[in-house]
Amino acid sequence: MLKAVLAQSSYLLHAESGPATLGEGTSDVPIPFNQPYMTGRELEYIAQAHANKHLAGNGVFTRRCQDWLQQHLGCRKALLTHSCTAALEMAALLAELQPGDEVILPSFTFVSTANAFVLRGAVPVFVDVRPDTFNLDETKVEAAITPRTRAIVVVHYAGVPAEMDVLRAIADRHGLLLIEDAAQAILAQYRGRPAGSLGHLAAISFHETKNVISGEGGALLINDPRFLTRAEILWEKGTNRTALLRGEVDKYTWIDMGSSFLPSELVAAFLWAQLEQADAILAQRLHAWETYHKALAPLEDQGVLRRPCIPPHCRHNAHLYYVLLEGLTARTRFIEQLKHQNIMAVFHYVPLHSSPAGRRYGRTQGTMSVTDRAGESLVRLPLWLGIDAFLPRIIAGVYRACRTVTLPLAA
Repeated sequence: MLKAVLAQSSYLLHAESGPATLGEGTSDVPIPFNQPYMTGRELEYIAQAHANKHLAGNGVFTRRCQDWLQQHLGCRKALLTHSCTAALEMAALLAELQPGDEVILPSFTFVSTANAFVLRGAVPVFVDVRPDTFNLDETKVEAAITPRTRAIVVVHYAGVPAEMDVLRAIADRHGLLLIEDAAQAILAQYRGRPAGSLGHLAAISFHETKNVISGEGGALLINDPRFLTRAEILWEKGTNRTALLRGEVDKYTWIDMGSSFLPSELVAAFLWAQLEQADAILAQRLHAWETYHKALAPLEDQGVLRRPCIPPHCRHNAHLYYVLLEGLTARTRFIEQLKHQNIMAVFHYVPLHSSPAGRRYGRTQGTMSVTDRAGESLVRLPLWLGIDAFLPRIIAGVYRACRTVTLPLAA
């Protein structure tokens, strides 16, 4: 049956008919995993920032970007940062963590999710993820809560929101902060509400691999009014400079701890050109994602791979398209076969609980079987604006690579 699916694939048949059907270029042209996209006005706005004679942070473009984020993401306050890591570090400062305090989070995430809290002396407590979305498994969180627990940090993996209503109820019941690592989730929605507006605090990313980019960059989103004043002070190196700029004080001074979290106006100007086109960027990425999803359905039907699962009450943002294979051996073979076709597909996280730092600084609660499986079997396919012409060739390459994956996916 598998051979029949592979043989009958229109993508594979078209690809083997010659270069004319392969989209833009031939198989000799490498297809990168990611390619940064520019809307066309980035350099114009950078020049405007220079003409404004304000290149340091918290200028006109910073305020435009923050206003956009507040309007479109529904947060009370947005503060641009030089990275999502910085935004998470600000969240950890606002949480007033003490050495030995515990923070519950998934292990299937980037190191910054844990590092931000380890820097404050907190212990990351790793909990397994759901098998459908690879988001924090809300049914396993309460068992990880101890008298030292101070916060739950949730990651919206692949731009698919976690089960925030359940997680918020758990956090409220135990008096915990709920912090969203929404690095991948700009313009995603959970039950009609924007990701980033659902926890007490949230962090988003504008790294060049994300949907909306500024090279490096991020933002802290503040939803709980308790943190509004202090967040501004931390953001401005521990001073009340922002209050001075609003005319609320006649001089600014050192008020609290803090750091240099602001990006420059050059970064904010670049980001503003992206945010202006955010809806169009989302639409184009969704089109590419849906093309993958439809084309790879026959392979899922035959148990060769598994496609992403999107809960019906979530709107994802097409941040990435992944497939799951049988295991590490199959995945390694699959990636190598795509590489031979000049298609750059990559795996994702090495689970934090299995890393040297994860073992040193954190602990696990319960089994991590789903996390371990994702760490060994998940492959991300190329997805970036402008990829549409290459999709037939990539999909054909996936079908070819599946010929090397002889074991059907376990149920």
